[in-house]
Amino acid sequence: QVQLVESGGGLVQPGGSLRLSCVASGTISRINVMGWYREAHGKQRELVAVHSSTGVTQYADSVKGRFTISRDNAKNTIYLQMNSLKLEDTAVYYCNVESFYPGDPFTSWGQGIQVTVAS
Repeated sequence: QVQLVESGGGLVQPGGSLRLSCVASGTISRINVMGWYREAHGKQRELVAVHSSTGVTQYADSVKGRFTISRDNAKNTIYLQMNSLKLEDTAVYYCNVESFYPGDPFTSWGQGIQVTVAS
């Protein structure tokens, strides 16, 4: 399986920027998709952005044009650059990986990291 460690969260003012990082270790060669999800207080966990091993990316409508997901395979790391942050971006952000390996698919989650946007 894969272990994930997130970093880069914190408190930022509206309009500010943060960059989240997620380092993967373990059976990383089987990872097909890496991404970020978030869970705001009292709400369900939602997809923020995902990045496939083929380079395809997908974003939630609410973050398009503001957030950028990128992947550094040499460092086994995925990043989420968050610009023009809004109050409603406040949430716990979770790194996620999925493997569709035949016979042994899996999903792994990081421990979550708090992002708070407040003035």
